[in-house]
Amino acid sequence: MDENTRVFVISMAAELAGMHPQTLRQYDRMGLVSPDRTPGRSRRYSMRDVARLREIADLGAEGVSLEGIRRILALEDTVRVLQSRVGELETALADEMLSRPGHRVFAAGSAGDVISMRAGTRARRSNQIVIWRPLDK
Repeated sequence: MDENTRVFVISMAAELAGMHPQTLRQYDRMGLVSPDRTPGRSRRYSMRDVARLREIADLGAEGVSLEGIRRILALEDTVRVLQSRVGELETALADEMLSRPGHRVFAAGSAGDVISMRAGTRARRSNQIVIWRPLDK
């Protein structure tokens, strides 16, 4: 069974999380946990939802307010999405490196443009010196 499969009714999810079903209803209204709904409008929770409920309980036991918990969970969700995106970009980068042997994937040009370069070559640098003197008052 996948951890995202929504199979638990509210009473079972509440029991697994060690909470009262009314607490789960309140968290659903607040958006802390968003279970799926059946055509009959009853809630269905997944193992991920139960783990999130346990995390909410742990944070509450440490004295974090419900608003603080909501913000923490939102930030954790953002981190999870960003980590997934980084993984996708790393895969794309590895694929690009394999499909273009002997090339760098990119280098920054002097105007901020992206240029492709062969391995072992370097971008030209400017050797100009700029002298700055403050104005005498």
